[in-house]
Amino acid sequence: MTVNQSSSSAKRALGRKRAASLAGCAVTVLLTVTACGGGGTAGKTTKDGFAQAPQKDGALTVWVDATRMDAAKLYQRLHPGVKLDIVSYDGDANGSNYLQTKVQLFNRTGKGWPDVVFSSQNNETSWAVDAGFAAPLNKGLIPESTLGKFAKGANDVCTVDGTVYCLRNDLSQAVLWYNAPLLKKFGYTVPTTWEEYQKLGTKVAKEHPGYLVGDAGDSFTPEIYLWASKCGANHITGPKSVSVNTTSEACTKMAKLLDVLIKNKSMSISGVFSTDFGKNKADKVLLMPGPAWYGGAVFKDTLKVPAKQIGAAPMPQWQGDSETSTGNVGGGTWLLSQHSTHLKAATDFLKWVTTDNAYQGEKSPGFPAYAPAAENWLKQQDASGYFASDLSALSTAASQVWPEWGSGQFSQEAIWAATVKPGLTQGKSIVSMLPAWQDAIVKHAKSNGYKVEQ
Repeated sequence: MTVNQSSSSAKRALGRKRAASLAGCAVTVLLTVTACGGGGTAGKTTKDGFAQAPQKDGALTVWVDATRMDAAKLYQRLHPGVKLDIVSYDGDANGSNYLQTKVQLFNRTGKGWPDVVFSSQNNETSWAVDAGFAAPLNKGLIPESTLGKFAKGANDVCTVDGTVYCLRNDLSQAVLWYNAPLLKKFGYTVPTTWEEYQKLGTKVAKEHPGYLVGDAGDSFTPEIYLWASKCGANHITGPKSVSVNTTSEACTKMAKLLDVLIKNKSMSISGVFSTDFGKNKADKVLLMPGPAWYGGAVFKDTLKVPAKQIGAAPMPQWQGDSETSTGNVGGGTWLLSQHSTHLKAATDFLKWVTTDNAYQGEKSPGFPAYAPAAENWLKQQDASGYFASDLSALSTAASQVWPEWGSGQFSQEAIWAATVKPGLTQGKSIVSMLPAWQDAIVKHAKSNGYKVEQ
């Protein structure tokens, strides 16, 4: 049999692919036919930090989004002796909570859990631990020699009270992408500070109207700009506590910068995956702050920018700020189910898909969270001949993601999309909408059981 993939074309990669069909066992791709998940409550043995279901033969059930389908298929080709059932689902894109909803159902019925699952979200441990779904990984399943080679802080989103419950797939640290030939043609240099960035945007608006230094039209805009500015809008201070302050100086000065550039039209509000952007602005991008996956998913695959044009530089910093910082957009995580009746096979798959060069170092569309694979991945990018510069800026930024923007159970992207983005299309300034943004975050946090400090 062949592996069926989602028929929807994905609009982005690395944890934020926007299109993939929701699917259950009915559309499971069966390389070997079997029921989804499984595992009873009787006869469990406590080992590796949790009560394990009786183990048995059978196919390993893996849930992936459209982008990670290639990883699962590659594993199957390289491990023909492993029975593997691959289920395509939305990867919880845009905070859909599909996985959480299905796990709640499986918990009620006592069956159906996948053995291993990929999520495009970094906040799954906020519910998956309490729900008894995510298995602890650093209590015996994954050796410290492996865990210690992930990038600094990469698995922080997976860690609860010192226990690691998932593994990070890739990092989505933000850098400043630029078009090298255009910069040279216009006589501009890559800005190193946000003040220089704003001045250049103002200059571009006057000297080369229509050209862009950024885009603020996507739901992940705050994760690129406000996170990098150390805006305390989303500081997760405990398992169920968050600090929210969207009107601090760190927030307002970045909001003002965006407002200036949006007003003079050197910053788009279309969204990099919109039809308008691709049709009318694809060849007008001079600069573009964005995550690691922009290089392939946006410039190469979506906007079809020719080779030897796009380079990467460090994210600008505020003048006088001695602590370098950047934001993060996505990344995604892999979880292993406590209910798995195929733990050895599940653990082998989990370790392979997050660390092995066959996928992460050579095929992954994003910057691997596992440091040795990331080194190989960078060599592959350099060898491809596509980029106009080396991508060392990505390596540097990997350890500069500001740690005080957390991964709560509520979706910041969904909140921004519902609260701020409509106002932008109506001509409102971001500064004027910061209080409303704060109110929306507080309400969503409280509705999810968070204690909120303002």
